[in-house]
Amino acid sequence: MKRPFGQHFLFDPNILKKIIACGEVTREDTVVEIGPGLGTLTRFLSLYAKKVIAIEIDRKLIGKLDRILAVPPLEKGGIESCRGAGGGFGNVELIQADALKFPYDTIEGKFKVVANIPYYITTPLFFRLLEFKDKVTGMTLLMQKEVAKRITASHGSKDYGVLSISAQFYTRPELKFMVSRKAFVPPPEVDSAVVHFEVSPSPLYPVRNEELFFDVVKTAFAQRRKTISNSLKKFEGIKNALSDIGMDPGLRPEKLSVEDFVRLANALT
Repeated sequence: MKRPFGQHFLFDPNILKKIIACGEVTREDTVVEIGPGLGTLTRFLSLYAKKVIAIEIDRKLIGKLDRILAVPPLEKGGIESCRGAGGGFGNVELIQADALKFPYDTIEGKFKVVANIPYYITTPLFFRLLEFKDKVTGMTLLMQKEVAKRITASHGSKDYGVLSISAQFYTRPELKFMVSRKAFVPPPEVDSAVVHFEVSPSPLYPVRNEELFFDVVKTAFAQRRKTISNSLKKFEGIKNALSDIGMDPGLRPEKLSVEDFVRLANALT
């Protein structure tokens, strides 16, 4: 049952409900689901949200989803009620599209994202969604555990790096709970985790030059075993900047918090 696009199906109703609870989905929300697969999460979302927009790249699955969502569920399946004319899920809109290219700005109003996303597009999809941070109020994503740990890592840990800082610059990520690989069909090779992101339309830190800030971060971690002074020597005035903010030039990149990188980038400007 493995999908050609790398998705693994999750059927446990308790886990699905827990994901929706982490997303704080209400009857007032429009929710975007990416990679609905066979519609298990989609059906639960339709009970809690005002509207669900399910984006599926697999053309073959769209036909199956149409049929699945047109039929009212049985109570023993774990869904207590349904919506829509004829007992179907009338508040679900299916779209056949590539989620990495989809124009999210065409969605009316603000929306939340709740999804079990294919591992291989986790990072690019995350940054694609952040391009629309003025419309996305929150994201609850089921992803590979290792990626979740990197995203939520604090400075000083081995998982902390460019992805951690990039995610925490515009969002407040929180690792909610782990999901065993045994919960999926077919089971992936690694465990998963659910991460909830509170998204901000503007930076959470007062950086003067965002482009320079990320250049500093990426350059520092490209040589993470070197001291901050040596790894950033391409920047003119780096020694003076470190001195001005009272930062030890012998520190390594993973020891610097997001605030530290902001102070350093601002000093370089």
